[in-house]
Amino acid sequence: MDLSKGLSVEQLDRLIGSRDYREFLNPKNELYRRMGMKTNPPPREEALRLMSGNPNLIRRPMLVRGSKVLIGFHEPDWREA
Repeated sequence: MDLSKGLSVEQLDRLIGSRDYREFLNPKNELYRRMGMKTNPPPREEALRLMSGNPNLIRRPMLVRGSKVLIGFHEPDWREA
């Protein structure tokens, strides 16, 4: 999966599944900061649309192994993966 090319809303919806979609938003992204998403996150559908249209809004790094998805770098979690 190449996040730099973006993902469709449907792909993002499948990837995120029942997880909290806000964990997938990149807090270092300009759009995230400009829209004040930390204190006022958009509804899930809007967030998926925004991430689909702005791939840099998707938090990285991301590792997908089967049903396990790691978002952002947290060394102990990545060591176990």
